[in-house]
Amino acid sequence: MVLFIPEEKIIEIKNTADIIDIISESVLLKKSGRNHLGLCPFHSEKTPSFTVSYEKQVFYCFGCGAGGNIFVYLMRKEGFTFPEAVKYVAEKYGIDITVEKTSPGKINKISEKDNILLINKQAMDFFKGCLFSGGSGNRALSYLTKRKITEKIIRDYQLGFAPDSWNVLINFFTKQNVSTSLIEKAGLIIRKNKSEGFYDRFRNRIIFPIFDMNSKVIGFGGRVMDDSLPKYLNSPETIVFNKSQSLYGLNIAKNDCRISETVFIVEGYFDLLSLHKNGIKNSVATLGTSISSEHVKILRSIIGKDGKFILVYDSDEAGIKAAQRSIEIFDKGFADARILVLPAGYDPDSYLIEFGLEAFKNAVSCAQSTVSFLMDSAIINYGLSVEGKIRIISELVKILSSIGDKVARALYVRELSEKIYIDEAALHERIMEALSDIKQGKFINKSDPDPVSNKNNVKGYELGNTMQEEQQKRSRLERQIIAMMLQFPEMVPEIIKRDLLNGFTDDVLKSIGYAIIEHINLSETNSENIMPLFDGDDVKNSIVAFLSIKDEAWDRKSCLRLITQFEFIYKRNKDTSTNKIKEAEETKDDKLLLELLREKQIQAANKKTSRLKALGGKTLW
Repeated sequence: MVLFIPEEKIIEIKNTADIIDIISESVLLKKSGRNHLGLCPFHSEKTPSFTVSYEKQVFYCFGCGAGGNIFVYLMRKEGFTFPEAVKYVAEKYGIDITVEKTSPGKINKISEKDNILLINKQAMDFFKGCLFSGGSGNRALSYLTKRKITEKIIRDYQLGFAPDSWNVLINFFTKQNVSTSLIEKAGLIIRKNKSEGFYDRFRNRIIFPIFDMNSKVIGFGGRVMDDSLPKYLNSPETIVFNKSQSLYGLNIAKNDCRISETVFIVEGYFDLLSLHKNGIKNSVATLGTSISSEHVKILRSIIGKDGKFILVYDSDEAGIKAAQRSIEIFDKGFADARILVLPAGYDPDSYLIEFGLEAFKNAVSCAQSTVSFLMDSAIINYGLSVEGKIRIISELVKILSSIGDKVARALYVRELSEKIYIDEAALHERIMEALSDIKQGKFINKSDPDPVSNKNNVKGYELGNTMQEEQQKRSRLERQIIAMMLQFPEMVPEIIKRDLLNGFTDDVLKSIGYAIIEHINLSETNSENIMPLFDGDDVKNSIVAFLSIKDEAWDRKSCLRLITQFEFIYKRNKDTSTNKIKEAEETKDDKLLLELLREKQIQAANKKTSRLKALGGKTLW
């Protein structure tokens, strides 16, 4: 059985769905004129450049160039395939999708990703059953009770128990005829060394199912109930599970995070459950790794550009190092992050149990900014000897000089001056020297694109060559013609009649134009119908979204003026080509002549193809 989605069903789903509704699940959008604006979920930015059009049902980011329709968004954001994106939207709006039997030659079998998600769901149900089945499950329940985990939390987070057996899960799936190859790919079993066969990865552990934002089970975490090592064990990286892009509890926390515009980040499963149990539901946990730039992007798209991150770390050395590593990540993500390091010997779970919610809130109110935390950490590391102060200043001067807000920078300089007893003016002088070095190019950020090799991508860069300027103008006209075809489809027949696409020099734009012609329907031609043709082609989807979302006042008169302008340039270039052929003949440059004639033949073939398509015919090649 496989999922086959007829084209008419895709159109029904697309016409029913609202792109604002879907994107608002992961991005905080605000109305701005006819569109909605938000911070792009695909790159870090301070000022919203992510634009969503309700009227055109497309999105486009003017910062990174990502763009497309509702399905393209879900494919980029959640890693869905096109059918998975369609299925997700259909389920959200209660639209039934018929499941039919199809031959292997007609449609590929169900994706490996879907199979693994199904296996994970079955494994979760199995572990839940083991927790409440008596016997060894009672011991696991007693352990959770001692940890102050309520039955509601157990049910809400679907906790389970893996029995102390080497093959109980394998036997469970074997009875259901599930292949060991897929169970291994799901990360639930491990191949034995030097012999055939497998054994269960999780044994005698409390099981924490890990969900994605859409509540699909993507992996598991397991904790022992004694002092055995390793204390925690997570699923390995799989086709559906990536630790640097996954956060425990996010599926439940996302709405509270969006409303409060604040997110608490902890390290452990029990820390997260303890926060949620105490009513702090706008919290998530990392999965045995430091917080990543991907985590920041995901969370920032939920809490908004002015949202706050509060990192709650253990007071041990590992917690301090984790906090230090996270600072650079937040700085690059332009995020407002504060760090709360609890008293020695406490993690968030034990602190809440012993001191309660009010004490925790008071501690949160004293959380330090990342820069202040860096200052205190440097002072602890190096001390306040003369040599220590020199190392502190050396470490912090680059960070302080990178702060763009002059007022904030001045305040932090004053704070450092007071903490290490160094004259404020001397610190300012060091920072000015650092800023001067940056301006002179002495501090080079190797991650930045090379300004020379990428000069054509730099805004405002002017091409000095007359021929290049002509080409640039022509390319701009080609983009306008495609925009016209998308936004004012009444002119498409005129485009076909004048064979304009044959004069395009940009192959990507030309292919988009031919896609519009091939699927022309004057009542339906728009970006939404064109984008599915470029499934998997982010460049074409972004171009279509960009040309669709720009508001332009089209009328027949302005369209004809644009067409005439393009024809003038095309004819002039065509005449130039003819002159080049004559010149090559006269100078007896056979190599150049051959190239020019071959180019002319290709143009003639393209012209024939475009005419056939315009007439609804099909080519033989």
